[in-house]
Amino acid sequence: MTALNRSLQRIYLLRHAQAAWPMPGESDFDRSLDDKGQSEAAALAGSIAEKGYLTDRIISSGARRCRQTAEVISRAFGRDFPVMIETDLYHGMADTYLDIINRQDGIARLVVVGHNPTNEELLETLVGADATWSTIPGGYPTAGLAVIERDAESASGWALVDFITP
Repeated sequence: MTALNRSLQRIYLLRHAQAAWPMPGESDFDRSLDDKGQSEAAALAGSIAEKGYLTDRIISSGARRCRQTAEVISRAFGRDFPVMIETDLYHGMADTYLDIINRQDGIARLVVVGHNPTNEELLETLVGADATWSTIPGGYPTAGLAVIERDAESASGWALVDFITP
């Protein structure tokens, strides 16, 4: 079982939407969403709102493309709250993501906006390889949103209940 704080019941694991190639002299960290990425984020926000998903908090990598994605989807969750920036998500591995998630005391539903390949690794850690690779055989797509819920019947304690792509 993947031990996380007991208040947490649902994790939305979101990979940022598609980003533009870096401009000359621009760092990877500062890459912004391109036109396709803006459309992906907007379409994902529509799906989130349509499904009636709710969250208590959104945390995002500090990378510009993640912050932009988080800002677009935050409105879809029907609450007005700031996106919390966690700079360690930018280069973090699955253990780093788990540590950050575990620090979110008193939160039942959490959105994490991050990067690949860490999103794939974390999804596999939480729900297992079979569920991960049967759902995303081609890898974790940009603007892909995994909906993961606590599940006492699962060996890991978590189950993938939905995966949304724009």
